[in-house]
Amino acid sequence: MSYSSSTFDTAPRGGAPLRGSGWHRLGNALKTTVLLAGLTALVLLIGQKLGGPRGLAMAGFFVVVMNFVSYWFSDKIALAMHGAQPLAREQAPWLHEMVEELATRAKMPKPKIYMLPTRAPNAFATGRSPKHAAVAVTAGIMEILDRRELRGVLAHELAHVANRDTLIGTVAATLAGVISYAAQMLFWFGGSMLSRSDDDEGGGLAGAMSSLGLLLVAPIAATLLQLAVSRSREYGADATGAELSGDPEALASALMKLERGAELMPYDRAPATSHLFIVNPLSGRAVMALFSTHPPIPERVRRLREMGGRSWQRGW
Repeated sequence: MSYSSSTFDTAPRGGAPLRGSGWHRLGNALKTTVLLAGLTALVLLIGQKLGGPRGLAMAGFFVVVMNFVSYWFSDKIALAMHGAQPLAREQAPWLHEMVEELATRAKMPKPKIYMLPTRAPNAFATGRSPKHAAVAVTAGIMEILDRRELRGVLAHELAHVANRDTLIGTVAATLAGVISYAAQMLFWFGGSMLSRSDDDEGGGLAGAMSSLGLLLVAPIAATLLQLAVSRSREYGADATGAELSGDPEALASALMKLERGAELMPYDRAPATSHLFIVNPLSGRAVMALFSTHPPIPERVRRLREMGGRSWQRGW
């Protein structure tokens, strides 16, 4: 399929702002803030239960350090974990032109483009801001999608960058990982820290059991909070990306192909980063829907097609 920037004339022109701004974006930002605050509170509470005031201080320090690393180096870490290589313009000039055109529409700098050397079809975006962003596509996605569908996928990824989802997702994953690691420490050390802390405070067995219950439940709560961040961001990026490209059906079609591709060819090189991808790269049938990092593909497709019907009626 040939591609030209004039093929899709329903997206915002001349760098016009996307309609996803205003109160809708403010609501998403507030919800994300609450979820991340909940994750941070869990980290601090676990630190306090593990080591009292000293544990609380250590947990706070650890959160600050991990978030610092996530903010400044998340893009480099994610790309290195997957062996991503820069994709030169001469290797795929049409792809660079496509990203440039979408970035112009989104009023953001063109992100760097990387290729993942795997036939598993997928894509993700990373980076702390539009000025420090990268979009990575796999070799497999270039094989199964036509250019119209790939354009829809790239618009979705640029929407993540524009909405700062890449940073939020990384921070959420980092905090959830800290909580899970703290729970693992409890089992490695046999709960001795809890017993000593509770005895010192006069809590006795009841206090120790309460703390143990917290540490057993906390990783599940952290995972659910992280998934809430990831799922809400996927719906938002679908809507913003479809508006950016002006072609919701292209993204809907791409999602269905990518879901089938992920089922036939799961990609588990770095499971901790699965939430970054446009579709879950792990075998979706092996994971309960409740604990999936992505909303169900049929629901995403349904929303996109409803959006497409309204869009053409309004004459974007």
